[in-house]
Amino acid sequence: MFPNPGLDPQSRTARGLRRYIELIEDMLGLSGQGSCVQLEAPLGAYIAIDGHVPAFPERDVALLWDERYGWAVAVEARCGEDLLVLGYLGGQVVPAPRVVAAFVRRALGGECAGSPEPEVLEAPGLHEELAAYAPAPELLAAS
Repeated sequence: MFPNPGLDPQSRTARGLRRYIELIEDMLGLSGQGSCVQLEAPLGAYIAIDGHVPAFPERDVALLWDERYGWAVAVEARCGEDLLVLGYLGGQVVPAPRVVAAFVRRALGGECAGSPEPEVLEAPGLHEELAAYAPAPELLAAS
């Protein structure tokens, strides 16, 4: 189903995915300490969000991304169960970071957080889209 067995962590696509996640964290005022990326197929990411949604005030909020469905807002379930997805952003697999940040802010404000059901999103140029976010090689050498 997913022809990509995994990305080389140093590949331009992997670096772009990490930078894309960092940009979203920056837009949300997050430190970057509560996120991770999955470079095995399907590609994915998890970002812990500061704050709570009104419907679940006692549960932690997370932002999830994968290459099939794009972004979703979820809350931690009880007793170590899987996350409870509240809604999917839909539209594009790799929307602009500001679009993702606005989606999260709406959810934290109690607005409907997108579609309750996932929609498989087409992204034939996914690797190129992610690679476009990769830092320039000269910036990597300077850090």
